Amino acid sequence: MDVLALEAKSVNGSDAEKKSAPRPKPKPPKKAKRIVYFEVEIVDLKTKEKLLLLDKVEPTATVLDIKALFQKSYPKWYPARQSLRLDPKAKCLRDEEVLQTLPVGTTAHFYFSDLGPQLTWGTVFLSECVGPLIIYLMFYFRLPFIYSPKYDFTSSKHWVVHLACMCHSFHYIKRVLETLFVHRISHGTMPLRNIFKNCGYYWATAAWMAYYINHPLYTTAYYGQQQVNTGLYIFLFCQVGNFSIHVALRNLKLPGSKSKRIPYPTKNPFTWIFWLVSCPNYTYELGSWIGFTVMTQCVPVAFFTLVAFIQMTVWAKGKHRSYLKEFRDYPTLRSSILPFIL
Repeated sequence: MDVLALEAKSVNGSDAEKKSAPRPKPKPPKKAKRIVYFEVEIVDLKTKEKLLLLDKVEPTATVLDIKALFQKSYPKWYPARQSLRLDPKAKCLRDEEVLQTLPVGTTAHFYFSDLGPQLTWGTVFLSECVGPLIIYLMFYFRLPFIYSPKYDFTSSKHWVVHLACMCHSFHYIKRVLETLFVHRISHGTMPLRNIFKNCGYYWATAAWMAYYINHPLYTTAYYGQQQVNTGLYIFLFCQVGNFSIHVALRNLKLPGSKSKRIPYPTKNPFTWIFWLVSCPNYTYELGSWIGFTVMTQCVPVAFFTLVAFIQMTVWAKGKHRSYLKEFRDYPTLRSSILPFIL
């Protein structure tokens, strides 16, 4: 009986100790981090006139966000039309740059300039391609006021003339379809004034080529059908290669993502040229026009090919430098446009 009483007493004592033991104090809630807001002042690049002062701009705001806020005060200047920079002589800031990562204090000064009316690059590409397609066909069908009236709506007796029309049309229809369904264009817009320069060049050279190839007095290639066939095979081979590269570059970019990756060859043999050049799409494009030149043996086509080669070399060299700058592990064996040469 005494033993039971002692056990009960010890149990009650332990319960009392548990109840009287101090409970751990709850941790105080963490203090919210103090957000440092920015003050953004936008001035005109030319007149240095103060255009807008934005107060309490979040540090995570992007340049595009600031452009959107600016548009609320100046509706005619939509974001694509705005150029913002930190210094009058500095480069334009990219839309994705974040305010808190820029070399500014809590008061940021931006210089604004108007880029003028803008067009999407898709619209530009379509204009550049549809124009030559229609213009060439006008000469091919020998519409009135192009050649002598007796040749109106007549057709050439040379098979190569019809073949050249099919190849030229195929090239530009391919480019139109690629613009609509393949390309993921990273550049947003281009100034409206530039479209006259771009389209003027492509449309004028297309008319120049078409005039001579479809002329009633056109003479065929010096080496006959063998030369025509050689040019045709080069043209078709490079057109397939060019399309293969465009598909590979599309698959490299994720929809809506601006992250860049190094392009590498795929299972498609036409993409294996990536081992040797950075911009094989330009390599194949050049090859296509060389094939077209061989096939038609036409001086305007050769001139267009030469100018295109110079321009694409400039683009390819710029892209190659960009790859080397962005990726430390970029393949050193690659050239810009021509393997081991250029």
